[in-house]
Amino acid sequence: MFEFFDMAFNDPSAPVSSGPYIPDASECLRCGMCVSACPTFRLFQINEETPRSRIRTISKILVEKLPITQAERLHMDNCVQCRACEIVCPSSMAYGELFDQAQAQLKITPNWLGKLVFRLIENKTWRRRLMPLLAVYLKSGLQKPLRWTGILNKLGMAEAEALLAKPTLQPLAAKYPASATKRGKVALFTGCIAEHFDRETLQAAIKLLNAIGYDVIVPPEQGCCGAIHQHNGQSVAALISNNIAVFNALEVDAVLHTATGCGAMLSEYQHEDSDSVGLFRQRLQDINEFLLQHWPDDLQLQPLNQKVAVHEPCSQRNVLKNQQSVYTLLQKIPGLSVVPLPDNHICCGAGGSYMLTHPDNAAQLRELKRQVIRDVQADWVVSGNFGCAVFLNADEGKIEHPLMLLASVLPK
Repeated sequence: MFEFFDMAFNDPSAPVSSGPYIPDASECLRCGMCVSACPTFRLFQINEETPRSRIRTISKILVEKLPITQAERLHMDNCVQCRACEIVCPSSMAYGELFDQAQAQLKITPNWLGKLVFRLIENKTWRRRLMPLLAVYLKSGLQKPLRWTGILNKLGMAEAEALLAKPTLQPLAAKYPASATKRGKVALFTGCIAEHFDRETLQAAIKLLNAIGYDVIVPPEQGCCGAIHQHNGQSVAALISNNIAVFNALEVDAVLHTATGCGAMLSEYQHEDSDSVGLFRQRLQDINEFLLQHWPDDLQLQPLNQKVAVHEPCSQRNVLKNQQSVYTLLQKIPGLSVVPLPDNHICCGAGGSYMLTHPDNAAQLRELKRQVIRDVQADWVVSGNFGCAVFLNADEGKIEHPLMLLASVLPK
C-alpha cells in the first residue's frame, strides 16, 4: 500500500539536498487528508476534484512523461492553486511547485486575450497609456450599454470588466521621507496593477512607515512579481531577474510587500545566481511583520471601539504562514475587537487569475465567503491581499487592507 512512498533512503547515489526536502509527485500517500481542505472538492464532491487526484495527473506529466486526457486537464485546470493541501499533507508535498512545473511542461499557449493581458502586466509603459482610457470609459456611462450588447462576453472580457475600478493615473514618487526621527530606509514593492488600483493601501503603507521613522523608496523600474505568469505556465525568468536586479541595487534595510499574493511569489523566487536571490530573500519581508518588529513604544494609536474580522488570504495562510502578525498589529488599536473570519481555510475563489478563467467556480466560492462575512457582523473586514479584496468587493461590501485601518487611527 506504500508503493507511492519510495523515498530512496538506501540509495547511496541519491543526491543530497541542502534545502528543505521536496517529495516527488509519486510520493503522495493517497491518505485523503487534503480532500476536506480543497475548495473545488467542496463545490463538486467528486474525487477528480481533489489534490490527490490532481497529483496523479501531475505525476503522469512530470514523472511518467505520459500524455494526459482532456478530462484530466479539465480537472487540473479547475484547481484554484490555494495550496491549502500543502499544510495538511503528511508527506509535505510541494503541491504548488509541482503544479507550476507541470503547467510549464504542458507548454500552454494563451489565446489572443491572454497574450494581451500578459503583455500589459509585463509592460509598465503600456499600462500607463491604458489607464486614462479606462478612466474615461468608467466615467462615460458606456458600461451598461456595452454590457447589454453581450460583446464583452463574446470577447471573454466580461469578468475582468466587472471588476474594474477607477484607476489612479499619477505615479508614486520615488521617495517618501520619514515624518518621525529617521531610523532607516526601506523599499516598497508595488507590483503591477496595484499602483493604479490599490493606491490607498500603498499610501497607507507609506504613511505608517514614515510615522515609525523610515524613508520609503519606490523604484520605478520594478515590475510584476510574475505570479500570474507562473501559475499559467508562462516564463517568469525576465520578471524575476528584473526585480532582483532593481531591489538588490538599493541600499535599504528591507524590501517590503503589502499584497500577500505578490509576497508569496517573491518569497519563492528561483534564480541561476544564488547569491543575488539570497540577498533579495534576505531583505524581503511582509510589511505587517516589519511594522511589528519596528513599532516605537511611544507611538500610541487612537482608540476604536469596533469589531474587525480578519480574512486570511490563501497566499498568507498557506505559503507565507504569517497571518498572526495581522492580528497582533491590529491589537495595537485600543478598544478594537479582532476576530478571525470563520472558514478562513477555505479559498474565497479569487485565486490570482482564477476569478477570470473560472468565473462560475469562483463565484460559488465567493458567495460562500460573503455569507460568512455577513454572518460575522463585523464593523470592518480586512484582507492582506489585493486580489481577494477586489473580488470580494465586487458589487457589494467594502473590504480593506489592514494597513488602511491602522493608518486611519494614527495620531493627528
